[in-house]
Amino acid sequence: MIKYHDKEWGAPVHDDRLLFEYMILDAFQAGLSWRTVLYKRENFRKAFDNFDPRRIAKYGKTKYQNLLGDSGIIRNRAKINAAITNAEKFLEVQREFGFFDKYIWQFVGEKPIINKFKKLSDIPAKTRQSDEMSRDLAKRGFKFAGSTICYAFMQAAGMVSDHLRSCFRYRELTKV
Repeated sequence: MIKYHDKEWGAPVHDDRLLFEYMILDAFQAGLSWRTVLYKRENFRKAFDNFDPRRIAKYGKTKYQNLLGDSGIIRNRAKINAAITNAEKFLEVQREFGFFDKYIWQFVGEKPIINKFKKLSDIPAKTRQSDEMSRDLAKRGFKFAGSTICYAFMQAAGMVSDHLRSCFRYRELTKV
């Protein structure tokens, strides 16, 4: 958790493969702790072909059954189905926009929202932007893309900076 916080969480991401990874992992987190997902991240990478949406979109019944039997990941039927569906929808967005990055960053005006929270209890579970993202993703057929999941994705991908003002990462990422 510390390494993830200190090196990754909240840093702006524009790489489509990593954005897709965050999207899938955040969907698997629904109802669970991020610690659980992060602990299994390497297993997810192996099980889901390093989060290659082209490969995942082609998963059939055999691969689906293999995933259900993989104790190294979270074995939830709905979430596994969502990962496959979301890979298909991700590719559709890439075809429409050229890059998923171009599509997803529009919800924050193409630049990170820098929050200035002083305590953890100030950090919201969702925002107007995550509500808008969730509605648009749902309209496009994405699954497990509710506003709270979208906000967690936005935090992970650095679309919003929710490091507390007292955190060294706040200063690093905002250049304050």
